[in-house]
Amino acid sequence: MRVLFDQGTPAPLRHALIGHSVETAFELGWGTLQNGALIAAAEAEGFEVFVTTDKNLKYQQNLAGRRLAVVVLSTTSWPRIRAVTAKVLEAVESAHPGSFIEVSVE
Repeated sequence: MRVLFDQGTPAPLRHALIGHSVETAFELGWGTLQNGALIAAAEAEGFEVFVTTDKNLKYQQNLAGRRLAVVVLSTTSWPRIRAVTAKVLEAVESAHPGSFIEVSVE
């Protein structure tokens, strides 16, 4: 799957998403886009999954009818996310258009 990381998602996580094509909003020059515009740009460019650490996204955006799946991580802490990379990979692989999956990082 083609995966987009937002600004708060630790870039090293990309190495855990084996078999997926991962790009960051920063790499694409989209660092200043807000969530709605970022999601629209991601869909227009053919991304299938958006990984974010914005826990309020589900309250800010209507995801019904979207072609993009959203995976939300509960923290931006790379050491804590690194400990649950298998859970993140599972969430990405089970994502489908319009889905919203929260990954709790303890």
